[in-house]
Amino acid sequence: MKHGENTTDADTRIDDWRAFAPLDLHPILAAALEQFREHGYHGTTVREVASRAEVSLPMIYYRFENKQGLLVALLDRAMSEVLQRARLADGEAEGRVLERFANVIECIVLHMTYRAATAGLDSELRYLEPANRKKYAALRKELEELLLQIVEEGVTQGLFEVDRAPDTSRALLGMCQAVTGWYHAEGPLTPEEIADRYVAISLRTVGARVRPAPRGDRR
Repeated sequence: MKHGENTTDADTRIDDWRAFAPLDLHPILAAALEQFREHGYHGTTVREVASRAEVSLPMIYYRFENKQGLLVALLDRAMSEVLQRARLADGEAEGRVLERFANVIECIVLHMTYRAATAGLDSELRYLEPANRKKYAALRKELEELLLQIVEEGVTQGLFEVDRAPDTSRALLGMCQAVTGWYHAEGPLTPEEIADRYVAISLRTVGARVRPAPRGDRR
């Protein structure tokens, strides 16, 4: 983006990591998101985004520079939000490893359902230019390192039974990310129900010897 504009609202304060207000995007980004979802990044043109947003082409180029800038802004918005929520979820557990693990997994799955539209754009990162891909990969790494640190702590405390913590953490994140591929808001399960199921699956994956308190009791 040009001119240092914060058009992604990536720094919006989040007080409750479980609470998701409707996604609030700049009209140009909202139009780009719909185009990318319907036609993919490769199949979308800036002219189509401008038409959908009912703005001029120069307006898009001024704010976002090009189509790549639109994708970067949306990916940054999604990853910045899930990172902020994950840190809150982790902190809420006050160091209790089982609750930290359950909270972070729940948080990620809630993000993949409530924010499926933006989280699903992760599949388009192959189109990022090298510098942009490196920056996005660094954000993803932060989330991976957070989960890895929790898993390793669980192993150290004898709560988890894991042979290779890095592989396990990546597998868990991949499993959660895949939710965006099949989730539908009109489906039979709520985001909270899906998150509860994935927490249970994740606990079994790390060989948890005991279970944390139910979600409602962890608030």
